[in-house]
Amino acid sequence: MDEDNLNLEIRKFLKQVGISSQREIENYIRKKFSEGSIKTGESIKVSMNLSSENGELNHSINEDIKIK
Repeated sequence: MDEDNLNLEIRKFLKQVGISSQREIENYIRKKFSEGSIKTGESIKVSMNLSSENGELNHSINEDIKIK
């Protein structure tokens, strides 16, 4: 296995995930803030699930994002 290529492919995937996820979270928070559903001082719970097509890889990350 070409370790350098593997590293590049994973980084390319993670860059796409990071950029698109940040955009989606920002749009969601801005919308909810403008609707009054989220206020300064509150937080929202977000999660990210990573899985493989065959289901053998399954990893979740859960976090609170504080609105200031």
